[in-house]
Amino acid sequence: MARMGSFSSDLKKLQKQLEQAAQQEDAFVESCAKELAARLLAKVKQRTPVGEYSGGEYICKARKGPKLKHISVEVEGKKGGTLRRGWTVGKIQKEGDVYKVEVINPVEYSSYVEFGHRQKAGRYVPALGKKLVNGWVQGHFMMTISEQEIRDIAPQVLEAKVAKFLRECMK
Repeated sequence: MARMGSFSSDLKKLQKQLEQAAQQEDAFVESCAKELAARLLAKVKQRTPVGEYSGGEYICKARKGPKLKHISVEVEGKKGGTLRRGWTVGKIQKEGDVYKVEVINPVEYSSYVEFGHRQKAGRYVPALGKKLVNGWVQGHFMMTISEQEIRDIAPQVLEAKVAKFLRECMK
């Protein structure tokens, strides 16, 4: 009979742990969505091309001791980066049983770099200093490829997070 009492108390303890886990469900799923969005953001930023332009000045900030020095250096060409810096993660929204999070880039030409665009061949572009040769510029598909990579690794990432969550709940 004593063994049955221990078994019963263990079941009650397990029931409490499962109830606590159920209360933390929304926070856990939200953290999973944040993790996947952060991974997507890192991949898409890394894959986003940075434009290079001729001329310009580069300002370097160097720290020597407690003071910050500004060093201006002339460089052959300046680098862009507006498109890469434009990537952001929106708020997590719950719609029914589905959690949605947007990774967006509000830079006006981001879709042209993503999917490609037409251009008039033979037109002179002063910024490039030459005429355009092709009528089509191929897209980089930085978001499309990154999204597919995240879809491929998402089951492993989520499985590890669920296992860790359950281990913490069952302590």
